[in-house]
Amino acid sequence: MSDLNNLIEIFRLPFMLRAFAAGIFISLCAGLLGVVLVLKRYSLIGHSLADVGFAATSAAVAFGVSPMLFSAPSVIFASFVIMAYSQKKGVSGDSALGIAAASSLAAGIIITSVKRGFNTDVYNYMFGSILAMNFSDIIISLILAVTVTGLFILFYNKIFLVTIDENFAAASGINVTLYQFLISFLTALTVVIGMKIMGTLLISSLIIIPAVTAKKISGSFKSLVINSSVISMVCFILGMILSVLFNIPTGAAIVAASVIFMLLTGIWSGIIKNYL
Repeated sequence: MSDLNNLIEIFRLPFMLRAFAAGIFISLCAGLLGVVLVLKRYSLIGHSLADVGFAATSAAVAFGVSPMLFSAPSVIFASFVIMAYSQKKGVSGDSALGIAAASSLAAGIIITSVKRGFNTDVYNYMFGSILAMNFSDIIISLILAVTVTGLFILFYNKIFLVTIDENFAAASGINVTLYQFLISFLTALTVVIGMKIMGTLLISSLIIIPAVTAKKISGSFKSLVINSSVISMVCFILGMILSVLFNIPTGAAIVAASVIFMLLTGIWSGIIKNYL
C-alpha cells in the first residue's frame, strides 16, 4: 500500500504532471499516424526523422542555439525531402528512409565528436528526459493532438482511401500527394516534440509498435485506428509507471511496455484464432 501511495505522490509532482500530460497527447498522435505509416510501409520514417533530429540537436548545441528551435524546422524540412524523394519512380520509401537515417546519424556523430563528445543536452535528446518537459510543450502537444485527431475525423474517408489504395484515391479526385505530405509534416512535429520524452533513439517505437500491435486484433481500418491510439496511450502510461517503480529511463520503459504488450496481444490473438 505504501508503494502505491508513493507512486501517487510522485505523479503529483509538477514535472511528472507535465510529462504525463504531454506524453498522452504525443502518444495519441503517434498511434493515429502510425496506422497510416505502417500500412503504407513508411513505418521507419519516425526513426529516420529522429536521426535527423539528433543531427540537428548536435549542431544546435555545438553552435549554442536552441535545440528545439533548430530541430523543428530541420526535421520538418527533412520529412518533405524524404517524401519528395520517395515519390520518384524506381525509388522505394524504405530506401529514402534508410539514406536519411544513415546520413543524419553519421552527421550527428561527427558533429558531436568534433565538439569533444556528448554533453547533457545531447544525451537527454538521445535517450529522453521527463525533466525537459515544460508548460509550452503541453500546449504544443495539445494543439498537435487536436489537429491530428480532427483531421482523422473530418477526412477519415480520404485518409482511408489514400492509405489503402493510392490509385483509386487519385481516380476519385483526391489529392494524394497533399495528404502524403500532410501526414509527413504531422509525423515530423510528433517526432520533434516526442523526442524530449522518448529520445531520438526510441521515438520511432511509439509510432510503429502500437500500430503493429493493433493490427493483430483489428478487423477494420476504423478499429485499427482506434485500437492503435488507445494502445499507444496505455503503453505510455505503463511505461511511465515502470520508469518510476524501477528507476529506469522513461523512453526505454515505454518501449519495454510496448513490446511486452505486443507479445501478449500476439499470444492472446493466436489463442483466440486457434482454440476459440
